[in-house]
Amino acid sequence: MAYARAKKALGLCDRCGFTYKLNTLRYEIYDGRRNGLRVCSECFDIDQQQLKLGEVNTSDNQALFDARVDTGREASTSYFGSNTLSSQALTGSIGTITTSNVDNSPDSITTSITGVVGTKSLGSLTVTGASSFTSYTVTVASGTNSYGTGNKFYLNGSVSPTLSLTEGEIYRFDQSDSTNGTHPLRFSTTANGTHAGGSEYTTGVTTNGTPGSSGAYTQIEIASGAPTLYYYCTNHSGMGGLINT
Repeated sequence: MAYARAKKALGLCDRCGFTYKLNTLRYEIYDGRRNGLRVCSECFDIDQQQLKLGEVNTSDNQALFDARVDTGREASTSYFGSNTLSSQALTGSIGTITTSNVDNSPDSITTSITGVVGTKSLGSLTVTGASSFTSYTVTVASGTNSYGTGNKFYLNGSVSPTLSLTEGEIYRFDQSDSTNGTHPLRFSTTANGTHAGGSEYTTGVTTNGTPGSSGAYTQIEIASGAPTLYYYCTNHSGMGGLINT
């Protein structure tokens, strides 16, 4: 049968219903077959590929058939099996252990471990050589001692007491109390120190902070064969007392 091919023939889109030239309408394909609709270009849907799953090979074979483990290599356990770790098998590099403030401040020991590789129980860490010390709380108030009346050093509440200190031991004179401001405590082999023409004794002596502020102290480790000493204020005469060693 022959059909007319007039260029001006019109037709309706089976989807939107608008009129188009008949020869511009397209047959719609569904699953490889015409579905009976003839539509305009705007309404035309291409045949969807997911409807052709049975025609496309989607297999993605990766596993090897009847694969064999290489039992001849010791390292094969790390590829195909497991090697249970035990306390004997697990090792680690500890890195660097640093201990600070042991000699001068044994009450505040800081230990740090850096460069750790691996993880393992380290057991216990023992620090030796951390010496203890005897502490005297220093305050300043008016009082009377062998030098006369005025501002004096009070040690643990006693005005300018005579001390008996042991060689090899450490003694800390805590000057954190606010009354110690402008009264640095120091040592000398001369009674009343620099106020009587003597000089400051520095063997085994360390200081920290400013008198009258938190953490301030003067500390001395009595040397073997140390002479008789005197404690005094570097700024004011007659505040201290005697130290027998």
